[in-house]
Amino acid sequence: MALDQTKLKRDLGISLFIYSLPVLAIFLYFKLNNGHVSESHLTLPTYLEFLQPAFKNIRSWGLIAFSIVLGIVEFAAGLYDDHWTGRERKVDIICFLAPKLLLPPVITFFSLTALPYLLPNLANTLSWVPFWGGFFLIAIADDLTQYWYHRLHHQVPFLWRFHRTHHSAPYMGMAMASRQNFLYTVFFSQIYLTATLTYLGLGLPALFVLVIKSIITLGAHSSLAWDKPFYKYRVLHPIAWVLERLISTPATHHAHHADTSGDGVGHFKGNFGNMFFIWDVIFGTGLITRKFPQSYGTKTYKSEEWYAQFLWPIFKSKIEGSPLADGVLSLPTSQKENAVPTNQNVYEPVQS
Repeated sequence: MALDQTKLKRDLGISLFIYSLPVLAIFLYFKLNNGHVSESHLTLPTYLEFLQPAFKNIRSWGLIAFSIVLGIVEFAAGLYDDHWTGRERKVDIICFLAPKLLLPPVITFFSLTALPYLLPNLANTLSWVPFWGGFFLIAIADDLTQYWYHRLHHQVPFLWRFHRTHHSAPYMGMAMASRQNFLYTVFFSQIYLTATLTYLGLGLPALFVLVIKSIITLGAHSSLAWDKPFYKYRVLHPIAWVLERLISTPATHHAHHADTSGDGVGHFKGNFGNMFFIWDVIFGTGLITRKFPQSYGTKTYKSEEWYAQFLWPIFKSKIEGSPLADGVLSLPTSQKENAVPTNQNVYEPVQS
């Protein structure tokens, strides 16, 4: 999907306006209170205090436990069919565990060494911001930034090379939710943005945003289609209408991982939202069908070894014709044998 310069500039302008909204709201709140700060994000509002221990536990170990349990349920239900081979399991497990060991030192260095050097004497300078202000500031800044990070990795051929690992899996489920090239993960721009806002004093809102976002994104990748009842029962349709436009659901995100967009269901050229799907609604990159793709993945996927998937281009594939060996883009998986793609609903190969 090529970049449309006019649309890109328009969408970036809209994004700058959206980024400014929580800042403007906080400013107005401050002015309307004559500069008086009645509460601080450093302490939760009284009606949310009971949630703090739960969110801390979820952040420390709960998300990992939730992911493992969800994966076991999916596997026990046979939702991976025969796609989750030994090699695929190895890729998913390494992509799940390795960043949890490799990323903390990077983030710690950035937070404790780089930020004090880059922003001296600014630690906790936003401590006057009320919890709700910090929450929406981080939620919008983090997720809108990730939307752009994700979108550009689909629209810029060079960047796609670092994201295609996530689209190589011929299945959907918790097992592949963390399936990313390490360089794609380590350069997640929103990680450093959120770390900066935490350094400036918004740590508690950041905790709540992280937990909520993690649960939504895991649920969107899951092979357990928890959103289907909202589409099935008429009484739930109004809720479904709001839900599928606000956050990522299995139906909308599975469409993003489809192997084709020619069937009216798959939409790998859009549905980029992570926590919030509303970005796709605003920027016109969303497709809502309430249906699920028949198959997932990329055509040129060769069941790669973990090191090629996780550490390309540091380590390249040894498989002849693999995109991870020569650097071409990927094509969808489900094509008839000997068929030649003739439309733009597929990932076209690009010269290195």
